[in-house]
Amino acid sequence: MLFDEAHNESWTIRREVAETMNPAHPDDNSYARAAAVLRRLGHDVAAHTGGPLDAAALAGQDVLVIAHPSADRWERTTGQGGPVLAPEEIDAVERHVTEGGGLIVLAEHEHEKYGNNLAELLARFGVGIEHTTVQDPGSCYNKVVTWVRGRAVPAAGEDLTAGAREACFYRSGVLTAPPGATVLFTTSASADPAGRPLALALRHGAGRVVAFADSDLFGDDSIDDLRHARLWENVVTWAARVPEAAAAAGRADAGFAELKAAVEELRPLLAKDGSAQDAAAAGPIVERIIAGVERLAPDFPHDRDYLAAVRADLGKWRDGGFGVPDFLDSLSAFHPDAQRVDGLEHLVVFPMYTQNGNPSRHLEAVWIRTVWPDWLAELERERYDNPMFVPIAFVDFTAGYDTNSAVLFPETVAVRETPPRFTWGGIFCDREAARFRVVSAAAAETLKLALPPDAARLLAGQELAQDTFVLWDLVHDRTHSHGDLPFDPFMIKQRMPYWLYSLEELRCDLTAFGEAVKLEAEGEPHARYVQYAILFDRLFRFPITGERVRNYDGLGGQLLFAYLHRNDIVRWTDNRLSVDWDRVAGGVADLRAEVEKLYRDGIDRSKLAHWLSAHRLVAAYVAPHPASVWQRGADALPVEGFPKAVVDAVLPDEFPLSMFYEALRRKLSGVIESTKGIRA
Repeated sequence: MLFDEAHNESWTIRREVAETMNPAHPDDNSYARAAAVLRRLGHDVAAHTGGPLDAAALAGQDVLVIAHPSADRWERTTGQGGPVLAPEEIDAVERHVTEGGGLIVLAEHEHEKYGNNLAELLARFGVGIEHTTVQDPGSCYNKVVTWVRGRAVPAAGEDLTAGAREACFYRSGVLTAPPGATVLFTTSASADPAGRPLALALRHGAGRVVAFADSDLFGDDSIDDLRHARLWENVVTWAARVPEAAAAAGRADAGFAELKAAVEELRPLLAKDGSAQDAAAAGPIVERIIAGVERLAPDFPHDRDYLAAVRADLGKWRDGGFGVPDFLDSLSAFHPDAQRVDGLEHLVVFPMYTQNGNPSRHLEAVWIRTVWPDWLAELERERYDNPMFVPIAFVDFTAGYDTNSAVLFPETVAVRETPPRFTWGGIFCDREAARFRVVSAAAAETLKLALPPDAARLLAGQELAQDTFVLWDLVHDRTHSHGDLPFDPFMIKQRMPYWLYSLEELRCDLTAFGEAVKLEAEGEPHARYVQYAILFDRLFRFPITGERVRNYDGLGGQLLFAYLHRNDIVRWTDNRLSVDWDRVAGGVADLRAEVEKLYRDGIDRSKLAHWLSAHRLVAAYVAPHPASVWQRGADALPVEGFPKAVVDAVLPDEFPLSMFYEALRRKLSGVIESTKGIRA
């Protein structure tokens, strides 16, 4: 973010300069709080205090802000350079936008008297400024007729006024909008002039322009009025250059390609339990795998002991005639949890199944990269202690991960005995982020959902989405072992109705959402993105992904949607989905309170009573199957053979998809299928 202060601007982001410009009322000349709002979102904000606005000044800038240049006779100004942009500066600014940069221009009422040439600059983008002062006795703020309340214009595409439908324009002019521009606010029908644009946004080349007919909205004395701060966040986020994808992590490696080829050659020889019937055929291939690991080991010196143990376990498997593999020794030597260093890579070779992927325990080779940025490490250290959590990304992988699997868990590895405890769990944030972006973008388009600018930015940026997912996963994963827990949430294979697991996963996500709301208030830049990620993944992807047999993640998404819909926070009207963004956090908090009360009360209930209470909670919002025995209550359930008999009474699809989700699944089935084995 670059604020021009080299052309007699009436506003400065430097509070000390504002105090010099206007000692009695520095708020009237200060955008320092507006700059602070942006810094809390993670933006870098600087002032251009001298010299021309040329290519050198604009290099590397995502957004340029020009806030009301003025001759000194009309305003107190920064007193630098005069209010007129030179022709070559206007050329440079237009080129900046055409090539993908953003421009925000804040004009004023009676603009012609100030001696600037903003009209000439905005004309390059087809925008006009009218020399007037709007008055509106019928729709004004604090009973001042020149403090007009803008009328928010409903959004058809990206929603720049999401969460910011109210704004006051203090002594404002009006704008002329070119074809294709999005008008954000207009004057009301009672205003003079009536129904004219007060703020607008448009695309130009690869970049974006936002123009306001008043500059006071975001000054230090006004930014907390109505919804100005949120509007400021929205327009800056929308105008900012869409980040380009970073170069692919890792590197092409002939050694890993050879190892991968050998592992794939072995795959057809292995049974479901990982054993090989044809030892003569498997032997030479495993020799190549051992040699491949040995060649690659020097590239991973931090895993020396582990990779030596892998070679030993491969050798024992071969020497034992290729029975059921046992890699307990190498698993015990692998500790990525003790090496959480951002960018650190590991070569992982185990016989294992992949959750949500290959059900057979076959040998896999996975090249991974640890994702552990400093800001995340600090949050884990100071607030969300989770020593087992290891966020990772793919560099390359064998066919077992050419699936929907996005985790690397030690309990999936073939071992002779289960270790006393597992010390780590890896989650592929790159795959989760890529899958989320594809499905959420398709759902938003299909449902005609007008996205807030920050939500649209999340879907556009893989790196931003990955950082969002590591924070979400950190808090979610930790929550499984915190709070009131009527049962062990990690005992996923114990016999109980699947909606219990649904509520557990949803509880963790609702908790992560609530923590993200707190973190946003404290200035954590990724926190609002976490809220969007949880909401969109839960509402759009989870319910329509996978089979309907005991789909507990899907049911959690169904419950969240039904709860928000029941409370008029999400609406499906005229074949268009809309969201009351201001009420989402409250709705999520209310559902979380219901789930947490269920858990707290469950501690004092019998197991069956708790299961029935959980069914009633879900059924209050998601209609059970008409043939459900559980819906009829305890008297309809078998009394003998607990728990098997009552669990067997659960229908495979106890809570079927609603008509809304059935239609969405048909429309997005191809998109869901395309994300199998997706690479970032």
